[in-house]
Amino acid sequence: MADKENLLEGDLDHTPAESPTFKDRLMAVSLSNTTAREWFSRTRESVKPWGDFINTKRMGVPKSVAPLPKRIVKNIEHFQGNYLFVFMGLVIFCILTSPMLLVAIAACLGACYLISIKNQERKITIMGRELSLAQQYAAVGAASFPLFWLAGAGSAVFWVIGASFFVIMLHASVYKTQEELEGFDIELDGVQTV
Repeated sequence: MADKENLLEGDLDHTPAESPTFKDRLMAVSLSNTTAREWFSRTRESVKPWGDFINTKRMGVPKSVAPLPKRIVKNIEHFQGNYLFVFMGLVIFCILTSPMLLVAIAACLGACYLISIKNQERKITIMGRELSLAQQYAAVGAASFPLFWLAGAGSAVFWVIGASFFVIMLHASVYKTQEELEGFDIELDGVQTV
């Protein structure tokens, strides 16, 4: 009986904490370097040998359209890491072949680097108000938007998405899965009635 009385003790006048505002939640979002490193290492481990990935003996057009969706899903699951590296290669190719976009990216990254150095020495204040690091990065992003627009970043993004989709879907649709290689096809002749 005494145990039950102890369970009922407590602060009954509990006031719930204020819910954080949208700005507080937005500023609290951060990507941990350890999380990114773990994801990258898992993706690197899932990369299949490139010899298997480009093995032309395993490529062929399916005999009908019916097995195509299953083949695409299996290949995307199997070669997910390889397709990520194909995407990254296309991004690098697009950036390197567009000098103005390369300059815009370098300017934006340079400004962010300068901000991080300045914040180590002392906080930046404008009109007597101290700016947080996130606010300074947001200002750099807003200031670099016109530069990216002039450099054609929008068309580059859509080119990378389209080229990646085309290359990945082409490979996934023509690469024969292990099940297709092990299986056998039975072709039935048409039955003629007399």
